[in-house]
Amino acid sequence: MPPRLLHTVIDTTDVRVLAEFYRELLGLVYRPGDEPPTDGSTDDADWLVLTEADGTRRLAFQEVERLTPTTWPDHEVPMQLHLDLTVADVSELEAERARAEALGARLVFDRTDDPDEPLYVLADPAGHPFCIFPA
Repeated sequence: MPPRLLHTVIDTTDVRVLAEFYRELLGLVYRPGDEPPTDGSTDDADWLVLTEADGTRRLAFQEVERLTPTTWPDHEVPMQLHLDLTVADVSELEAERARAEALGARLVFDRTDDPDEPLYVLADPAGHPFCIFPA
């Protein structure tokens, strides 16, 4: 069974602002627990997930210290994002890494020694990163 796309992750220097933009634009909802604080506390979110009403994940946002905006369609600074792909278990993770490499991917980072979330980060033939990890 091939990996399945979990969600698209977008880097940003302000996670809540970008998540709110896409929540409104696309009519998505926050994953339970990711909603904005309602008690007046500071929102220090560094990772948020947006879903369809049925819970299907669509987008995630991860905080970065700095981000150079794309200059597309000029190619000086290309578009930036990565995909998260899931597999059923660790044995499928190994098989899908090998399959991705056979298709032209390149291993960028190996975190398979993490017992809580083993994963591989690979780059596609154009250099765009994507993660594969057990669901």
